[in-house]
Amino acid sequence: MLLKANAVALCLAASVAGQTFQRLGTCPTLGCVLPPDQQDFLPGQEFDIRFEIHAPKNGSEVFNNGVPDEKFTATIAKDGQKPKNIAEFFKLKEPELEKWTFSWFEDLFAQDAKTPSVVNVASKAYRRVALYEPGDYTVTLNYYSGKTTTAKWTVRPLATKKRAKNVIFFIGDGMTTNMITAARLLAHKTVNGRYQTLLALDDFPVLGHQMSHSIDTFITDSANSASALYSGHKSSVNAMGVYADSSPDPLDDPKVETIVELLHRIWGSAWGAVSTAFIADATPIALTAHSRLRSRYGDLVDQALNGVRNYSWTKTDGPDAYFGGGAEQFLPGSGSYKGQDFYAEFAKKGYSVSWNKTSLLAASNKQKALGIFCKSNFPVWLDRNIFSDNLKSLKNDPSGANSSATDLPGLKDMTLKAIDVLHTRGGKNGFFLMSEAASIDKQMHALDYDRALGELLEMDDTIRATIEKLKSLRILDDTLIVVSADHGHGFDVFGSSDTKYAAAQEDERHKRNAIGVYQNSGLSQYTEPKPGVSYGTGANFPLNWDPRYVIAAGLGANPDHRESFGVGQKPRTPAAVGANGQVYVNDADRPNGFVVNGTLPTGESQGVHSLTDVPVYAMGPCQETFGGTYNNIDVFFKIAGCLGLGQPRNRTIGGRDCENDKQ
Repeated sequence: MLLKANAVALCLAASVAGQTFQRLGTCPTLGCVLPPDQQDFLPGQEFDIRFEIHAPKNGSEVFNNGVPDEKFTATIAKDGQKPKNIAEFFKLKEPELEKWTFSWFEDLFAQDAKTPSVVNVASKAYRRVALYEPGDYTVTLNYYSGKTTTAKWTVRPLATKKRAKNVIFFIGDGMTTNMITAARLLAHKTVNGRYQTLLALDDFPVLGHQMSHSIDTFITDSANSASALYSGHKSSVNAMGVYADSSPDPLDDPKVETIVELLHRIWGSAWGAVSTAFIADATPIALTAHSRLRSRYGDLVDQALNGVRNYSWTKTDGPDAYFGGGAEQFLPGSGSYKGQDFYAEFAKKGYSVSWNKTSLLAASNKQKALGIFCKSNFPVWLDRNIFSDNLKSLKNDPSGANSSATDLPGLKDMTLKAIDVLHTRGGKNGFFLMSEAASIDKQMHALDYDRALGELLEMDDTIRATIEKLKSLRILDDTLIVVSADHGHGFDVFGSSDTKYAAAQEDERHKRNAIGVYQNSGLSQYTEPKPGVSYGTGANFPLNWDPRYVIAAGLGANPDHRESFGVGQKPRTPAAVGANGQVYVNDADRPNGFVVNGTLPTGESQGVHSLTDVPVYAMGPCQETFGGTYNNIDVFFKIAGCLGLGQPRNRTIGGRDCENDKQ
């Protein structure tokens, strides 16, 4: 029986949810519906449902002596129709009741005092359901003697016709319009204020913008933002392919079907992922990942190859092309799933396995292809092509040998090879490819702006080569190309800096006078040839990475660090952690620069993501749908609609029409 005081506490529950800390981000009341209110679904997209009843034992939300209502009920109704019990509506058996306990801190004061609030939970999960009829639905959770939580869901219109045979989705991780502008300035010459050449991106016919915030915070991370782009469902920081629940198991949260799972199930298409990050990093792995913890790298690589193991779920039969770094998740040991040799696991399923560029280019296009070319993330373009001595000290050989990875492919090599494999294996069913320039983001975090912009220029060069490749294969008109980002950083260029003058100054304040703004910013010197210097990197990159006058740039939020502008021959580590755990200026980084005071918490050693909308470029079938400003989930719905994935029934293609599967 509910106590009167506790009933008042329930009414107040929504008002005490913390800003920095949340009991469960999508659940401001004590009754939780996952997926929560305001969610959209593709017709026929499979998903799980979880209901949770919370009973806090202590803290500001203490309720019902910490005893959750185990007799809760839930209904669903399409607008204009009578509500039905969830199990009856989806023709499922009523699932067993689950119970657990979790704790959380209500605010920073509670965290400092180490006084968590403890919550007991009663829950049920309804697995692998789908809604096929477009329209609005209302889910109602009834609990605690008349209390309710409702969720409004919308099923988008049907999209049954496949207008694009293929999709290539380029993601510049962390890329913003400001970065694109800066990259153009570095690589393309101007005469009297007019560019003589342009980026490949500048030739795209359609440009839009997408909002990147997550479901329960306005600053996102790469995991849930990638998940929104691939599934049409926002999630919480660190979560992918699921709505984060409060259960003890990070692999049992309610799942949503992703673009490649849908595409393979409905059309039997080929699919692949290419990244300059480790392949288990958020952006590539989110195509198939279902976990609220992006750090479960071994589990997530296993999901990519073998699918979800703990519940019945859509199988993709593994990627057809999978290229990147991250040997730690493939070598037998603590980083791989159950310590297994995942090179061998992929090989058992018919994959060619490549550890270098030579092997990759020689691999058969008819065979599924795995390429893991180093441990961790790729060395960046600037170090692979300009400061190559930086590679010699690395111990990143993908075989596990105590040596540096040599003969590394670039993003262009991997992307063009993936297109060959996917075009061959996809046949008439087409393909989906995601290609990520991962270290735009990683180098922005490190305040290493030149290295970040080098990554962006590598992606642009790859896009240019991809368009030519599609023309040569005569499939350009059949292919939708989308270029976007998962989130942004608060980066911009505000002038130039005279590095010679700055180096001659002994006083830090005088060093700042080397910065030229407005009329003193001058023109780009990166496109002016320097006698005796030739990088051989082609027309789409700077002729001189180290001119006297360099761009002066920065982030809107950064740790304490020194700044001297211009390219560093060594990668940056701008801040260091002291003995007390606090972050301070790294005196070994840019020692001749001036100190810039940080604007972040004293435990943050790198720059962080920002709120900015990010650009979306589109070319090919359905390009007209990508103009304007919209939510990141709409990128998924636009691509899915173009691929004809919004189906009015449970459609599954038994296998693709491809002789190449017969190894």
